[in-house]
Amino acid sequence: MSGTRVFVARLAGCSVFDPAGDRVGKVRDVLVVYRKNASPRVVGLIVEVPGKRRVFMSIGRVTSIGSGQIITTGLINLRRFEQRGGEVRVIAELLGRRVALRDGSGEATIEDVAIEQLPSGEWDIAQLFVRRPRTSGGPFGKGPTMFADWTEVREETATGESQSAEQLIATYSDLVPADLANALLDLPEERRHEVAEELSDDRLADALEEMPETAQVAILNMLDDKRAADVLDHMQPDDAADLLAQFSDERGEVLLGLMEPEEAEDVRMLLSYDADTAGGLMTTEPIIVSADATVAEALALIQRHELAPALGAAVCVTLPPYEAPTGRFLGMVHFQRLLRYPPGERVGTLLDQSLEAVHTSTSAAEVSRRLATYDLVSLPVVDDSHRLVGVVTIDDVLDYLLPDDWRSADDEPGPRPSKRPHPSAQGRRTGSGPSR
Repeated sequence: MSGTRVFVARLAGCSVFDPAGDRVGKVRDVLVVYRKNASPRVVGLIVEVPGKRRVFMSIGRVTSIGSGQIITTGLINLRRFEQRGGEVRVIAELLGRRVALRDGSGEATIEDVAIEQLPSGEWDIAQLFVRRPRTSGGPFGKGPTMFADWTEVREETATGESQSAEQLIATYSDLVPADLANALLDLPEERRHEVAEELSDDRLADALEEMPETAQVAILNMLDDKRAADVLDHMQPDDAADLLAQFSDERGEVLLGLMEPEEAEDVRMLLSYDADTAGGLMTTEPIIVSADATVAEALALIQRHELAPALGAAVCVTLPPYEAPTGRFLGMVHFQRLLRYPPGERVGTLLDQSLEAVHTSTSAAEVSRRLATYDLVSLPVVDDSHRLVGVVTIDDVLDYLLPDDWRSADDEPGPRPSKRPHPSAQGRRTGSGPSR
């Protein structure tokens, strides 16, 4: 493999395989150490293995890099990665740094880093792909790019200082929300907050929904009230309600007052239910159609790219109005059933007569039993007047059943810890159920 050169940004997300062809994880970063009067030496890769754990893999274990995959010599040490003094993460800390060109022609920003294997088998940083400041004639407002050797540049920021938040966000642009959340949690606290400040409201909301509550609260606490409310507006109502329940009554009311009225109304309703009931677990944004809607219309709603898979598994049929709380709930039609009928068929003729809705006061344990018994991914939730107020999805129930620290636990989930008191106040969830 001598002479191999690869750009680090292209390694992010690449699958790592053992010699037998079994996938063991995916690359999240490259680790280097600085040396005096020489290019930084690559010491290893940070690999995410099943369970979202980040582990260190020595570069010496890599036997092949190419075609979007990495082959290793064998087993990987599954001890959680801890960065040591002098080590620098290329993606998280080096990309985006300002450098000065030693020829005196000005500054540039590192956009990518090429690493190369030497005849000795070791890996060094070979070249930097840098962008010069924007010129008046630059395309799309960007400056020209160039390649530079490590010895041709001088860093403008101190060793170990992270790059701009904007550059880091660009590196994370292709990550799905769960991976973005893990990437943020992997950053030092100060850097995490800087990146959160620069993320768009919807992107930050998606990431927060995948984080443990302690991290959610910490990030929201460092935002000003208006920005925090904007982020809450973009979260699923049930996730926003769970998060707001962790704050004091005063802060919660301030944030609710700054949210969009319609979003705040849904969250207030969810906060009024006990946390360990169907009302406390549900989301208020299922797909709702009239009985006269056609199969084609229902499938068009399911195809929306922003819709969570569990919510797209079925459509709810009600009398008007068609926003929760709706008119009287008539029934559900599952996605697979819709596929079996012509586009012009009326949805009202396809209702699943065997499926019964649960009441807002139904216990979370009973909801779990019904989902498991009937192999469902969602259950409709109704109030005393049999109006549809939401649906409980399988991911809501899993969040309830798993330990509170399941997102960051190293070991297999054990029994759920004993329930802790849930914050209670006017307009908040009451009772003794756990929050997610």
